[in-house]
Amino acid sequence: MKRTYSEPHWSKKRAAVMAYERVTLYGVPLVADRLISYGKVDVALARELFIRHALVYGEWSQLTSGRGHRFFEQNRRLLEEAEELEHRARRRDIVVDEHTLFDFYDARVGAEVVSGAHFDQWWKRTRQKQPDLLTFDPAMLTHDTAEEIREADYPQQWDAEGLTFPISYHFEPGARDDGLTIDVPVATLNRVAADDFSWNVPGLREELVTELIRTLPKNLRVNFVPAPNRAREFLAAVPPGEEPLLDALERYFRSTTGVVVPREAWDWTRVPEHLRPTYRVIDDTGQEQARGKDLEALKEPLRPKFAQAMAEVASASGIARSGETSWVFGTVDASFTQKRAGHEVTAYPALVDEGSTVGLAVFGSASEQEARHRLGVRRLLLLDLERLDQRGGPVKAVLDSLTNVEKLALAGSPYASVTELLEDCRAAVVQDVVDAHPAARDRAAYDALRAEVAAGQEAHLRAVVGDVIRVLGAWRAADKALSGRADMTMLPALSDMLAQLARLVHRGFVGEAGPTQLRGYVRYLAALAQRRERLGAGGAAVQRDRQLMDQISDLQEAYLHQLDALPAGRPPGAHLRQVRWMLEEYRVSLWAQQLGTPYPVSDQRIRKALGSSA
Repeated sequence: MKRTYSEPHWSKKRAAVMAYERVTLYGVPLVADRLISYGKVDVALARELFIRHALVYGEWSQLTSGRGHRFFEQNRRLLEEAEELEHRARRRDIVVDEHTLFDFYDARVGAEVVSGAHFDQWWKRTRQKQPDLLTFDPAMLTHDTAEEIREADYPQQWDAEGLTFPISYHFEPGARDDGLTIDVPVATLNRVAADDFSWNVPGLREELVTELIRTLPKNLRVNFVPAPNRAREFLAAVPPGEEPLLDALERYFRSTTGVVVPREAWDWTRVPEHLRPTYRVIDDTGQEQARGKDLEALKEPLRPKFAQAMAEVASASGIARSGETSWVFGTVDASFTQKRAGHEVTAYPALVDEGSTVGLAVFGSASEQEARHRLGVRRLLLLDLERLDQRGGPVKAVLDSLTNVEKLALAGSPYASVTELLEDCRAAVVQDVVDAHPAARDRAAYDALRAEVAAGQEAHLRAVVGDVIRVLGAWRAADKALSGRADMTMLPALSDMLAQLARLVHRGFVGEAGPTQLRGYVRYLAALAQRRERLGAGGAAVQRDRQLMDQISDLQEAYLHQLDALPAGRPPGAHLRQVRWMLEEYRVSLWAQQLGTPYPVSDQRIRKALGSSA
């Protein structure tokens, strides 16, 4: 009788190596294709296949069902952590191969182990003396190249605007989630923008900048070659995160090469997909609501949900009011949180200036709350004081006391009438008191503000009017100097100065600036006049003016861009208001340094403030 065996193979169901047995007697088949355990036939091969399939590949239901041995779960977790390094660094030369894992088990597993049953018997005895015998050493799972990967280069979370967003990595070119994925909760969508993530993680930053440079049209790109070298130089010179990446790149190239790169020249569609973060919008249960590369596009369909949530919060809280002319709001909370429209919403209540009345509404950010509330409180104080005024109040008293010369000086202004100008001066006086105190959120704080405003209202109003007369005189002189004939080479500078003058003096500028900032106007206008005077020399003076303008133009544009990006009717927040006056002081330091500035001001300080106001 003769026995032959064929097709030895691993059986996950039996946790053993099986084969087919054929039995013949003088060539006559007695048994054909009988399934048997191959461990009885070839111990070495059966043991090798068991180790490879059960332990290395994990093809053993006892291990994968959650009822398996503890060492295997630990090893799988360690291996996943090692593989995560490859996903982060986008390399396949970090984790050891399966042959290394086989050699590890082969050197430790008993010689008699050829199946799951054999392993269980052997391991039950062995683990009592050597419980960590089969647990991987993390150092054995990676090659020496792993030391080149720093944790800080591939962080597992992103910090922005005081919020933390989890980051995951995946290395599979062409896959939907290739690159890094940032989880953004729905409730925080209104607090972040794509620019917050524009610099990417440090480990991908150099590649990102290099690829961005390569997307430029040839006539621009030739100024920045070789692209990898220019990318490294840029990253070494510019601190990351203080401004959006493209703003920083454009400013750096302009300052180092004199080449202006227009925003539309960058082509994000040519940047490799893995260098553009994938955003995953999730609800409070962790369920994915939307996914994509364009954060602003993801926000759009979800905006109605957020608006609905805010409306429901206002309705449910019962605090929304409109058409009020006195403090009837009780205590206005700094913020409160409710669950609406499927997610948690933090609402920020604020008084709202409605023109002839005041309302109370809720907003989605503390920044908008601050900007709305200060103006709402000011309007309420003005309405209250107007009701209490006798015989026209301080505005009429000041107007009646003006000389003809003073009335003439005030008449030549952007305002429709002197009375309108004086009302704006009064608004500035009230705003100054409001800004000097913590936000009034209850009746007692509001009454204290009203008493303080009423006490010295007329005297303060007269002081502001005196400042306005001086400002208007300097404004008219500057306007006259800028309207004269000029050489073509001076046109960019003159356009810049005219725009500055229009931002400084316009209808409503007194209440917008406030008494404190108004006192700086004479310096601003004096610096402008000196700039115009020097420009008249032509030649080198024009070239020098252009160099100085290059230092502020992109800052000015960034500020105006953020201002234009505000939704219609939304006033600028504290950070943007601060940036506005920092820019004016910076102009003084550039063109009339001898006039001095009340505080240190520089390119970097303004950029930092711009980053805070984004």
